[in-house]
Amino acid sequence: MKKTAWVFFVIGILYASYLLLLLSLPYLDMRRGIDFLKTKQLIYHIKHWRYSFYIHVFTSILVITSGLFQFSKTILTRYTKIHRISGFVYLITTLLISGPAALVMSFYANGGYPAQASFVILSILWLGSTFLAYYFVRKKDYESHGKWMVRSYALTLSAVSLRLYSYLFNVFYFNMDPVDLYILLSWMSWIPNLIIAEILIRRGLVKRLLDQR
Repeated sequence: MKKTAWVFFVIGILYASYLLLLLSLPYLDMRRGIDFLKTKQLIYHIKHWRYSFYIHVFTSILVITSGLFQFSKTILTRYTKIHRISGFVYLITTLLISGPAALVMSFYANGGYPAQASFVILSILWLGSTFLAYYFVRKKDYESHGKWMVRSYALTLSAVSLRLYSYLFNVFYFNMDPVDLYILLSWMSWIPNLIIAEILIRRGLVKRLLDQR
């Protein structure tokens, strides 16, 4: 990734993280009638869903920002300790906290079975790709580790993609049934991300990062 493109990418992710933070703050009140929770009144009483929701909401920013540090040449070559610490935070938070919470939430997603299937697959792929990134770094296979981290982070950014596409659909006013629209968004939130990730991998993104070590 060229330096200019990387700068814009970082700025975009940081801004998206800021917006996610603003969206998360109202939930600190732990009240059931806030924003997205208005659509969850029938299941809000289910404790494992409710706990998973708050866990996922309040850890999403940590996952996005810690993962971002994994793809900086400067940090990878000059500040390896930051790279390792942020990678550890990303792996632990995703595998043990945010990922399992997302999987629980997936079974209760709005939009019925089609949307639920999308989010279940997304959660499993997210957990699986992150685990493989951990597995290969333990094996000191850094190229495979990097490739799986790219895939994992692409899935992490589905939280950003979902909101971006939702905003664009609202701006351009697509005349679709709300349920059908949400089902479409549930699949669009992560499939294009994975396609882009594979393109970047095949174009040598990981190899270029490792050549700088």
